[in-house]
Amino acid sequence: MKRALLVVALACATAQLARADEQSAVGDRLVKSAIVLREIMGMPEKGIPKDLLDKCACVAVIPGMIKGGFFIGANYGKGAISCRTKSGEGPWSPPSMLLLTGGSFGLQIGAQAVDLVFVIMNLSGLESLLDSQFTLGGDASVAAGPVGRTAAAETDAWMSAKILAYSRSRGLFAGLVVKGGVFRPDKDANQILFGKPTSPREVLLEGNPEPAIRDGQILIDELNKTSPTKVKDQTTDSQKP
Repeated sequence: MKRALLVVALACATAQLARADEQSAVGDRLVKSAIVLREIMGMPEKGIPKDLLDKCACVAVIPGMIKGGFFIGANYGKGAISCRTKSGEGPWSPPSMLLLTGGSFGLQIGAQAVDLVFVIMNLSGLESLLDSQFTLGGDASVAAGPVGRTAAAETDAWMSAKILAYSRSRGLFAGLVVKGGVFRPDKDANQILFGKPTSPREVLLEGNPEPAIRDGQILIDELNKTSPTKVKDQTTDSQKP
């Protein structure tokens, strides 16, 4: 009897340790994503133009994506995405965890791990991501994003492309050419983050539920600090019939 109780106790302890490790891994991913965003937005002359971020609907960050080949290969990354709720006009949603695989990303030669940031200008085309998967360049147009204080001169880039892509490696930061990468919801990580099965649609569009782990809010805190409210695009509105 005592032996059986000991076995049960050891099994419970092992399960708790495994769960703690999983929560730590998810929290670490969010911390790294927040750091990438903070460092990139801290480069006003070389980073993502703030007025683009102020007009966007969603931001996805993939810290340390592994590049398996020379410009193309077995690319694989884990990250997170947050969208402005209330049809893209409201506050930032809790993060939804992502996987990014395959495709050609035009990464710097010799780079083994590259930070990726995707600035999603509107919610159009994201429906497939909310339910299953999303192909960059297939479900929505993707362009290399303008860098630094050049957004005013690059109006066509963010008006014609639904997603603007960026990469950073070894101190180099630039717009990114993307072909065929596939975003998938990371269901296991989302369950760890929220403590229950949760769909990206519920998180990104409705802003529910709240993260259940430490560091679950850190990426959203960084987004709120950088771009707390969406700026209405007066140029686009003036062009409407």
